[in-house]
Parts: sequence; structure tokens; C-alpha cells
Amino acid sequence: MEELAQLAETADLQVVGAVTQRLDHPNGKHYVGAGKLAEIKMLREQLAYDVVLVNDELSPAQLRNLEDELQVKVLDRTALILDIFARRAHTHEGRLQVELAQLEYRLPRLTRMWTHLSRQAVGGVGLRGPGETQLEIDRRQARQRIALIRRQLAEVHQHRERYRQRRRQNQIPVIALVGYTNAGKSTLLNALAGSHVLAEDKLFATLDPTTRRITLPSGREVLVTDTVGFIHKLPTMLVAAFRATLEEILEARLVLHVLDITHPKAAEQAATVSRVLAELGAEHYPTLTVLNKIDRLGEDVDPIQLAQELGLQPDVVPVSALSGAGLSLLRQRIEETLTRVERLTPVSVLVPFHASDLVALFHERGQVEEIAYQHNGVHIRGRLPAYLAPRFARYLQTGSVRGSTLRVEDRFR
Repeated sequence: MEELAQLAETADLQVVGAVTQRLDHPNGKHYVGAGKLAEIKMLREQLAYDVVLVNDELSPAQLRNLEDELQVKVLDRTALILDIFARRAHTHEGRLQVELAQLEYRLPRLTRMWTHLSRQAVGGVGLRGPGETQLEIDRRQARQRIALIRRQLAEVHQHRERYRQRRRQNQIPVIALVGYTNAGKSTLLNALAGSHVLAEDKLFATLDPTTRRITLPSGREVLVTDTVGFIHKLPTMLVAAFRATLEEILEARLVLHVLDITHPKAAEQAATVSRVLAELGAEHYPTLTVLNKIDRLGEDVDPIQLAQELGLQPDVVPVSALSGAGLSLLRQRIEETLTRVERLTPVSVLVPFHASDLVALFHERGQVEEIAYQHNGVHIRGRLPAYLAPRFARYLQTGSVRGSTLRVEDRFR
């Protein structure tokens, strides 16, 4: 509920009160029970509220029934987050992604917008009033717009893929910054790269991915990409709409999980980030957990011990992106981890034909020594960087390559 209040403030809403209720399951009609609904209605005279925020995603019927009863605008958590994303998206791709998510959210909820017209219909089954006619027009237009945006995003994705291909050819490692919203990712990127990416003490201050080049202690250059922040109950349509952007994480050789170690819910935030990474297929990627904002801890508090008490991963680096404390150690740990995960490991895999993207990945980033096309897939023997091994784990084989074998030159990019 405190996070919902922060979201409200980010959307320029003033919170005047909060109401909670313990139920085994939400009320199917109004989300809250009848007594709690009456209490919320009575509070309007006292608080003079004109918007009600619900800390969950409401069904179209619940949303309509609540607005009918309360006679004010009702927004669920998903709609509020979508509104914030719409305010924060600045690039063409970001605006397209947010609009797609908004349309997919609103499409099943269009009915309530035309109830005033549907009441004009007379007669029984089979007769269409002007409300239903307008509703069908709006639905058709929404579906057409969704299809258009998806085509445009596919073009953007192809452009992004060409950019990624050039990066692979240049052999510059990519490091992805991930973390809960407002954990300090943009501030850390600015501190590492000496850049001036927008960094504010607000939820979802930046949405569009930003990449900057940094230099490690040995003089080696790497690219660090800041991605959109995660949040508890991140709407599914947002994850889907931003998938092309979030796929930047899958290109990374190392993930820096930035965590606000001072937050009272740090462990839960870390679990949320891990859950979203798992949804993207990046749960096994090499990860360094960056314990940010240690300047806010008391002198008698050990951030590493605190991380252990919270049950966090043992591979942690305490820093303060704001003051610069710990950044030299972080650069050193990044370099050590990259050296370890880029070490080539001999593997033999049988990749099914439906996972042909993994065959291309093996060619791009590994060393292919033998390859055979069999009836049940492609059998490859060669070497892979350690950071890619988890993506091939389910297809590991023992023994030599058999079948129609081709020897190919070693390639590594």
C-alpha cells in the first residue's frame, strides 16, 4: 500500500486516505465487501476524494460496479502503472510499447464506456442499440491499431537486432543493469560512465534503455545498458510490450542486479526482480548483486552481513552510486567476473530443430568443432563461454558427434 501511494504521487495524485480489508478472496462484484464499500462511500464526505485507487487488477465488471457505486473515477494498479509509463516514455519505441499495453488493457473494458448509449436500445434479443454499434466500431478500431503497432514494433525490433549484431561483431561485452524501480540504476550508470542520464527519486523515472561505454581497470571497454525498472505485480501486458527492450538483458554477458539495501522490503524486491528475470529466461545468467545506497546505512551496519540476513545471493558488492563509495571495487569485480564467465568450456549438445536460434548462437559466440544434422535435431560439439552454458543445459549430450557430420572452422565472436 505504501508503494501504491508512491505510484500515486508519481502520477501527481495526492493521497488523502487509505482503506484495507482482509478477505479470503476478492468480492466478485465490487472487489471489497458490502460493509467496506459502504465505509468507502461514507469517507467521501470527510475526505472529498475524487479518485479511488485499487491495489490490484480489477475485472471489467468490478471496475464498472465500483464506479457506479462510488460515482468517482476508479483506477486499478495496472491502469495507474500504465498511466505513469505513458508519461515517462519519450522515444518512439517507448511510446509504441506503452500504447500497445494500454490498448490491450482497455479493449475488454470498452463496454463500460458506452453504457449510457446501450440503455437507449429497446426490444429483446437480436436488436442492436446505438451503444452496441459504437462499441463494435471502437473495438474494431482498437484491434486495427493494435495490429499496426505490433507491425511497427516488429520493425523496431529488427533494427535493434541489427544493432545487436554489430555489437557482437565488435566483441564488446554488454552488461545489463536490472533492479526494482527507484533502486538507483540510472544514478549508478551515471557514476560508472560519467554520463548524465535522467535520475530522479521517483518510481519509473526512466523507461527507455540507455547504453553507455565504461572502462575497466585493465583498460578494457564494456557497454552498460540501463533497463526499465521492475515492480511488484508488473502488468503482464507491459512485460509483453517491453519484451523487445527487455531482451537487451538476454544479450548481456553479466547482469548487475542493483538493490536498494536500505529499503525495508529489500528481500521482496530482490525476489520480484528474480521472478521477472526468470520470465525472460535469464534466471541463470551470471549476476553480481550491487547493494546500493550504503551511504544511508548507519556506521555500525555491515551491508554484506545485512544481505546475508536477508537471504540474498552471496556474490554482492556494496556501493553508493551517489557518493561514489565502492565503485572502484565494483569495476574490479565486473572484470574478474567477465574473465571467469567468458572462459570457453567443451560441450556436446543435441539441439532440436525448433530451437534453431541456439544453433545460430553457438556459431556466433562459441567454437564449433563438429556439427551433424540428425533426424531429431542438430548435434554440435565444440566450446561455449561459461555464461552461455545454462541456455544449452537441457540439450547436453555425451560422446562424439554422430550422423551426417560436417567439420567447420573455429569461429568466436
